Amino acid sequence: MPRGRSTFTKRQKEQARQQKQRDKNERKSQRKQEKPEGGAVDEMREMREHAEAQAALFRIGNNDDEPTSSELSIPHGAKATDR
Repeated sequence: MPRGRSTFTKRQKEQARQQKQRDKNERKSQRKQEKPEGGAVDEMREMREHAEAQAALFRIGNNDDEPTSSELSIPHGAKATDR
């Protein structure tokens, strides 16, 4: 029994969909292989080092005659609740 035109079209669409899925999975696996081991750990270490450097910059300018964060004035309209 011969297949109709719609059956052929559906079959072609399904084969194209499956091929796209295979290509997508292949690209995904390639990205995983190219990604260096411990990439997230290195990124966290870099962020931590950057934060420490920023903290060091703030400590450099901290003199005894400058007010600390608790001594700073409260902006106009704000309530002093934590004093």
